[in-house]
Amino acid sequence: MYADNRIDSEYVLKAYRKAEEQLDQKSWKKIVKFADVTDGIHESIDFDDNSEINLISAKAPKNNVFDLSSTGHISQAQNTANPRTQLRKDDVIVSTVGTIGNCAVVNERVLPANADRHVGIIRIFDSEFKPRFLSSFILTKYGRYQTARFTTGNVQPNLFIYKIKDIKVPLLSEEFQNTIEQMVLNAEQLLAQSDKAIQDAEILLNGLLDISNSENNTYSVRKSSDSFLQSGRFDAEFYQPKYDKYEQSIKNYANGFTTIDDKFQLVTEKCSKSLGQYKYVEIGDINVGNGSYTYNTINTEDLPDNAKIMTCCGDILVSTVRPNRGAVAILEENNLLVSGAFTVLRPKSDYSTEILQVLLRTSTYRDWLLKFNVGTSYPVIKDKDVLNLPIPMFEENVQKEITDKVRESSRLRKIANHLLDKAIQTVEMAIETSEETALLWLEVQE
Repeated sequence: MYADNRIDSEYVLKAYRKAEEQLDQKSWKKIVKFADVTDGIHESIDFDDNSEINLISAKAPKNNVFDLSSTGHISQAQNTANPRTQLRKDDVIVSTVGTIGNCAVVNERVLPANADRHVGIIRIFDSEFKPRFLSSFILTKYGRYQTARFTTGNVQPNLFIYKIKDIKVPLLSEEFQNTIEQMVLNAEQLLAQSDKAIQDAEILLNGLLDISNSENNTYSVRKSSDSFLQSGRFDAEFYQPKYDKYEQSIKNYANGFTTIDDKFQLVTEKCSKSLGQYKYVEIGDINVGNGSYTYNTINTEDLPDNAKIMTCCGDILVSTVRPNRGAVAILEENNLLVSGAFTVLRPKSDYSTEILQVLLRTSTYRDWLLKFNVGTSYPVIKDKDVLNLPIPMFEENVQKEITDKVRESSRLRKIANHLLDKAIQTVEMAIETSEETALLWLEVQE
């Protein structure tokens, strides 16, 4: 929750008092004075994969952006029956369970959308406050300490709606707020461009792998000597002919094929856990929509049992849990500790890591990986099944085009995230010094 991950009540209380003293040096208003606050639907959500209406849950808002990759869609009928919770442009959404206090503003890309009961919906009615300034403030340490202080409960901590109404927000000038608003809007545009670049790469590879699935619902009839005695598998899923079609198509690729094992090394280096804390990545930290990732800094004694593998910049994480979701990411920094639920791959040749990431996120490979699922209550795939996958040797021009698109996507995302971080830092500086000092600092930042 905090930079040093201390969440004991005495520390939180002292930190809040210090933050409150600093905030009280400014004029402020409580949210209830300039916005309506409510929560989402209280009943069980009726999910519908065929609906276009996004569900906004506590997992969706992050650092002034939404991650909709794992939230699902709500049915049209339930959305219509709940007009109170239908989201509007510029609604400020705050997570009230899980990682409490995460925040983002609804834009056109999110809509149409509805929300569940695990988020607060702040709808500003006073033009004195800008929505993206408000969300940026809530994400500062002065907002975070308030959401932390107002959180109640031990088993499942919760931030209640009436407590959101009591959050104090500094009264900063319209000029300053507009500057923050524009920074976040610019970041949103860059993130949209980033997502399009990765989507274009996936569309290109999907087209090159154009494999018909017309026989998806049929199964092969084989002798036991051709099946169980070789594979050890009795389940019919393993023998669907579409998987043979995938394999033959790749192996017949005009420019040839290789295997993941031939081009990438399996990383198995275990964490010594000799440090006080680690940057930890688990399955839920992978954005399956765009292949990006986040991490949490966690004290060593609080790490989950499955925090196992140490990684390097350039390693590829492939989720072995629900592999058809496409949770595949390229790490962009050293010394991240990752869950044992990843197959971790390190390049040992000139085969592009960007190509492999996009390839494993295509519909063909995501569906193909289901062949290797083992277990019933918690299906997973094994490292060896990832390593044994054949992969095409793409032509040089295709490799360059895909690699350039993925790198451009990453570049734009970094710029956007830097802008979002600066917006928060600028608000903090305005509270601690003055608006003028904060804006002058902003001018000299790259």
